[in-house]
Amino acid sequence: MLSVTPIPAFGDNYIWLLRQDSSPDVCVVDPGDAAPVIDLLEREKLTLGTILITHHHHDHTGGLATLIERYSPRVIGPCNPDIAGIQERVADGDEVRVMGRQFEVHEVPGHTLDHIAFFTAGIPPLLFCGDTIFSAGCGRLFEGSPEQMHGSLERLATLPDDTLVFAAHEYTLANLRFALAADPHNPDVTQAMEECQRARELDRPTLPSSLGREKRINPFLRCNDTGVRRAASEHGDTASDASTFATLRAWKDNF
Repeated sequence: MLSVTPIPAFGDNYIWLLRQDSSPDVCVVDPGDAAPVIDLLEREKLTLGTILITHHHHDHTGGLATLIERYSPRVIGPCNPDIAGIQERVADGDEVRVMGRQFEVHEVPGHTLDHIAFFTAGIPPLLFCGDTIFSAGCGRLFEGSPEQMHGSLERLATLPDDTLVFAAHEYTLANLRFALAADPHNPDVTQAMEECQRARELDRPTLPSSLGREKRINPFLRCNDTGVRRAASEHGDTASDASTFATLRAWKDNF
């Protein structure tokens, strides 16, 4: 049985740890900081066998060098030569076997041009999407275009609704505040805000979400919704789904 545990880092990052009950060998996703990973591994007597990297930003790769030196893991990541330490560079459509599960690689440019996501089917399906989808939000466009990010989100939205979405940041409450403005008559957003506020008051993560839930509460996945378009129309072009996304993203950047 594969389980996934968050390792908090930097105040609002999650480094995801994948493990099986029958083995001390584990995998981590986007270790921006080595220290909390090492602390957990040593405390629970685990062995770091694999690292998955979604994109080049330092808060996702900063712990790589230390972890490679200490544990010599297999490192899988995007085809970006600027990320030192990757042994297996993967691209769209590639598949890798990790922790007994077959993972598909999806290229999802937008936040960065090298961004990839890892998806594995199963019960339940799992998606490690870095900074592409957040709960009730999406990543800022540091390198890609709105059209690229919209296309990436649309692509991930075709995955099964029961897919668990393991985003890399605890941004949910801030995203939901924007969702309340961008989708003001959506009762699912109001309910999600109440649930997530309770979780954070108890110091619990709001993640993972599910893809089906995100389709109900995430305005960036709801660009064809009449209510979202109406709210966004006060801030820019909403003639198409893609232009509505671009307007939402610019609005959120200054929200």
